[in-house]
Amino acid sequence: MPRASDILSHGIPYEASNRAVPNKIDWRESGYVTGVKDQGNCGSCWAFSTTGTMEGQYMKNERTSISFSEQQLVDCSGPWGNNGCGGGLMENAYEYLKQFGLETESSYPYRAVEGQCRYNRQLGVAKVTGYYTLHSGNEAGLKSLVGSEGPAAVAVDVESDFMMYRSGIYQSQTCSPLGLNHAVLAVGYGTQDGTDYWIVKNSWGLSWGERGYIRMARNRGNMCGIASLASLPMVARFP
Repeated sequence: MPRASDILSHGIPYEASNRAVPNKIDWRESGYVTGVKDQGNCGSCWAFSTTGTMEGQYMKNERTSISFSEQQLVDCSGPWGNNGCGGGLMENAYEYLKQFGLETESSYPYRAVEGQCRYNRQLGVAKVTGYYTLHSGNEAGLKSLVGSEGPAAVAVDVESDFMMYRSGIYQSQTCSPLGLNHAVLAVGYGTQDGTDYWIVKNSWGLSWGERGYIRMARNRGNMCGIASLASLPMVARFP
């Protein structure tokens, strides 16, 4: 994934509001987060990160939990700069979703391979009207975004110790704030025994980590770049 400074973003730079955000939050408890998914042998993490933050915002606005289609983004958002199973960016997906409605997982199911776009406008459910971006590496800003708005799409530098993670608060000595190579979803944050952490939803199935999740050390100098390429869309019903 490219550096944030290399991206020509059409998003709105997020500015933390003055209103206080909670010291801890877990959006799973409010129904903003769907079940853990599995991207399989396809480099589509960016699509899962996109649908994850879309699902949270749709729940926030419509009070309805819907699992959205990653496969539609894999198959259809290439002209907006994405590369299917070869990688992509959440912000490119938002640009696509400004023009096309996002279908549900059930109407456009995941296949873990890039195929021909089979988008059906009649089945579109949600669209993007704009999106916030946070490229500063400022974890306080990300806390404000997640704490006040909901689950946010983020990117991190994944090294072998991340892949081998089983449980506990992950603290890496090897990952970089710059080498972003994997997109995930920040669904909350908290503190345990004096150690601040992010609650992060991955797309590697339930058998990885803490039933598909990882708690990543927070306020450790933007560890693994979690606050270097964050975003959150404004979502409305389609059309």
